[in-house]
Amino acid sequence: MQEYKLKRGFKPESERIYSALEEYFPSEITREGDKFVTSYGVFSNLAVWIEGKKLAVDPVYDKSVTDDEVILDSNKRYRDFLLKATGYTAKERLKAAKKEVSK
Repeated sequence: MQEYKLKRGFKPESERIYSALEEYFPSEITREGDKFVTSYGVFSNLAVWIEGKKLAVDPVYDKSVTDDEVILDSNKRYRDFLLKATGYTAKERLKAAKKEVSK
């Protein structure tokens, strides 16, 4: 599981997260309690929820998928989803993660 801080102005609202998930992963999204769960491409199970004021994501990868196009498409959609949901780019998320570890 990974947690991501939300940028100022990005409210921890389930409906906003759901719409971003729906936009980037055009597959069935089910709700399990406070979690949204879907599967797409290389993700056999992708659970997303709000924990406190952070976005929590628990991706489970399907290691049997070997098609490079599917892998690249899934990873791009995942990065784009995180950008829309958190407001931070991959570079900014990496910087924040390094800062968190050094504490």
